[in-house]
Amino acid sequence: MRSGGARGRAEVLRRRTGMAEPQAESEPLLGRARGGGGDRECPAGRPTCRSVHVSPGASARRDLRIDQAVVFIEDALQYRSINHRMDASSMWLYRRYYSNTCQRALGVTIFLILALAFVETPSSLTRTADVRFRLPPWEPPCGLTEGLEVLCLLVFVADVCVKGYLVGWAEFRNSLWLLAYLVVLLVSLVDWAVSLSLVCQEPLRIRRLLRPFFLLQNSSMMKKTLKCLRWSLPDLASVGLLLAVHLCLFTVFGMLLFAGETDEGQARERLTYFRNLPEALTSLLVLLTTANNPDVMIPAYSRNRAYALFFILFTLIGSLFLMNLLTAIVYSQFRGYLMKSLQTSLFRRRLGTRAAFEVLASMPGAGEASVQARGVQPQDFLKALHKAQLDASHRQAIEERVRAFEGTLLSAEEFQRVFDEVDRSVVKEHPPRPRYQSPILQRAQLVCCHRCFGTLGNLVVLGNLASICVFLVLDADVLPQNRDDFVLGVLNCVFILYYVLETLLKVFALGPRGYLSYASNVCDGLLTGVLLVLEILTVAAYGFPHPGWKPERRGLLSLWDMARLVNVLIVFRFLRIIPSTKSMAVVAGTILGLIQNLRAFGGILLVAYYVFAIVGICLFRGVIVAPSGNGSLAPGNGSAPCGSFEQLEYWANNFDDFAAALITLWDLMVVNNWQVFLDAFRRHAGPWSEVYFVSWWLVSSVIWVNLFLALLLENFLHLWDPRSHQQPLAGTQEAACLVSVELMFRDVLEEPKEEELLEWLRHHPHLPLCR
Repeated sequence: MRSGGARGRAEVLRRRTGMAEPQAESEPLLGRARGGGGDRECPAGRPTCRSVHVSPGASARRDLRIDQAVVFIEDALQYRSINHRMDASSMWLYRRYYSNTCQRALGVTIFLILALAFVETPSSLTRTADVRFRLPPWEPPCGLTEGLEVLCLLVFVADVCVKGYLVGWAEFRNSLWLLAYLVVLLVSLVDWAVSLSLVCQEPLRIRRLLRPFFLLQNSSMMKKTLKCLRWSLPDLASVGLLLAVHLCLFTVFGMLLFAGETDEGQARERLTYFRNLPEALTSLLVLLTTANNPDVMIPAYSRNRAYALFFILFTLIGSLFLMNLLTAIVYSQFRGYLMKSLQTSLFRRRLGTRAAFEVLASMPGAGEASVQARGVQPQDFLKALHKAQLDASHRQAIEERVRAFEGTLLSAEEFQRVFDEVDRSVVKEHPPRPRYQSPILQRAQLVCCHRCFGTLGNLVVLGNLASICVFLVLDADVLPQNRDDFVLGVLNCVFILYYVLETLLKVFALGPRGYLSYASNVCDGLLTGVLLVLEILTVAAYGFPHPGWKPERRGLLSLWDMARLVNVLIVFRFLRIIPSTKSMAVVAGTILGLIQNLRAFGGILLVAYYVFAIVGICLFRGVIVAPSGNGSLAPGNGSAPCGSFEQLEYWANNFDDFAAALITLWDLMVVNNWQVFLDAFRRHAGPWSEVYFVSWWLVSSVIWVNLFLALLLENFLHLWDPRSHQQPLAGTQEAACLVSVELMFRDVLEEPKEEELLEWLRHHPHLPLCR
C-alpha cells in the first residue's frame, strides 16, 4: 500500500502538470530502492515484470523499447502528456495521430466548420453590409452546408474516439475537456438531425454556438489561458463590484442634481442624459469609457461652472483610478502566467525525457548492471533519435553530443542535458562568398559587402519615398486624368534601375546561394523583379515618360493605376530599413515574438467574437431597417438628431449576417461612439438590448484588452531585460546559437526534482517497468 506522503506528492504533481489522475496500478512503475547494489531482477511471479522480461525474442523487446523511447522523446519535445497507451499498435496510432498530416487535417476541419457561418443562412456573400444598398444574398440550398458540417463532425467523432482509446477509459472519464468534447459532439449531431428534419427552417441552431469549443479543445495554450482567467475572476469581480457601486452612487447624485425644472440648463441635462434611472446609468457607463466626453457635461457646464466638478470627479474616480486599478490587478494576476506556463512545460520536458531514459535503461541486458553503472547505451539513444520527428539541425547537434559518450553509458543527468540542445536555435550559416582572382573584382566585392553600401541603398529608398510623398501633396487636388506624371515617371525609372543594379551587385558579391540565404535579400529581390516587370509593361503600353505624358487607357490598367501600383510596391520596399536600424529591429523582432507567444489570447478573442456574433444575429437580425425615401439621410437635412445612428449613416453596422456582426463587434470593442449603437438598438430592439452590448464591453474591452495589455507588459519586461540580451563569448559553442524563450528563463525556473519525476512515473497507468 502506498504511503500518504506518496499520494500527496502525486496529487501535487497532477495539479502542476494539469493532467488527470491516472488509474492506480497494482505495482509501481519503478522500484522503490534507489541506492545500493545487488540484483535488480524482479520476482517472476509479478505480472508487471513479466511484460518486460518475458517476450518472444530479445530483438523484439529491444525494438519495442526503442519505439517507446521515441514516443516519449516526441512527447517531451512537444510538451505533451505521457499518460497514454504504450503498446506497439497504440504507439503506431499515436504517432500517426500527432503527425503533421493528421494535425493539419484536423486544423483544416476546425477552420471549415467555423467558416460555415459566413455561408450559412444568413449568408455574408454580398458586396456591402449597408442595408440601403445590400442586394439579397445567395442562400445555399438546404443540405449543402449541412453536408459539409456533418463531415466535419464525423472527423471530430473520430478524433475523440482516438483520444479516448489512446489515454484509456480511466483517464478519459477524469478529463473534463474530453467529456465536454463528447457532450458537444452529441448535442451538435442531435441539433443537426433536427435541422434536416425541419428542412433548415429552424429558428435557432444551438450547434453554431458550440463550434468554438472545437478550437478551444485543440489548443493546450488556450486551455491554460482559460484556467488562468478563471483563477483571476474573483479579483476581477471585486473591482467590478466597486465599479458598480461607483456608477450607482454617481447616478443617484446626477438624478438629484439635474432633476429640477427651474433652470433651462438643468432641464436640458435631465431630459438628454438623466431622463430616468436606466438612461442616467447608461450615460455614466458610457462616460466611464470617455466615449461621450464632454458631450454629457456640456449642457450643465454651459449654465454653471460648478457642475463640471461632478463629471470631473466621476471621471477621476472611475476612469483614472478604478479602471487603471483593474488593469493593475489583471497584470498582478497574470504577470506570472508566462513563468507558470514555462514551468509546466519544463516539467513535461523533463518527465518525457526521464521516461525515455528509464525505457532505454530497462532494455534487455541493462538490468544486470549495478545501480552506479546504470545508464543508456549511446547506440540505443542514436537509434531512437533516428526514428523521432526532430528538426535536422537539432538532431545533428544532439547526435554530436551523444557520440562523445561512445563506449560509456549516459547517466540520467547527462541524458537530460543532451536535450538542452533542442532549446537552442542554431544560427543559419551563410554560404561562403565567391572568390575572384582579379584585384578589381575583389575590391568591388569588398565595397558591395561593406555596410556603407547597404546604408546607401536605404538612403535611396528613403529618397524614393520622399519623392512619392511630395508628388502626393502636389497632386492632392488634381484629378488623375489631369495629372502630368512626367517627373514622377522619370524618377521611378531611375530608382527602379538603381534597385536592379543593387540586386545584381549583391548577387555578384555574395553569390547566388549567399544572396538567397538572407530573407531580406529574397524580399528585396522579389519586389525589385516585380517593379522591373511593371516598369517594362508601362513603357511597352504607354511609351517613355515625356512632358504632358497623359495617354489614354490601354489594357486593364490606366497609366495612373500602373504608377500607383509601382508606388505601393516602392513604399512596401521601404520596410527593408527596419533590419538595418538596431533599435527598430529589436522592437520589430520583439513584436513578432509576442505575436507568436500570444496566439492563444488571439484564439480566446476569436471565440468571444464568434459566440457574440452568433448571439447578436439571433437577437438583432433585421432590426436595422433601411430608411425610406431617397435611401440616404444627409447630415444637414435635419431629419435625424445630430450624432444619431441615422445621421452618422452607420447603416452597415448591423447583425444581419455573420461578417457584418463581426465588424459591428469590432467597432463596439474600440468604444469610440459606442453610445450611438446603444441608443439605436435601444430604440429599435428595446432597452434589454443594452445588456448584450454592456456584456460585450466587459468581455472585450475590460477583461480581454486588459489581459492582453498585462501580458504585453510582462513579455516586454522580460524580453527587454539587459540580461536577456547578453551575447556569449566569441569562440564558445554558445556563440553559434540563439537562446529561445524557454532557455532564456531557465535560470529562473525551478528544475523538477528526481523524486518528483519518479513519483509521477510510478503512477503511469499503461507502462509498468521494473528496475
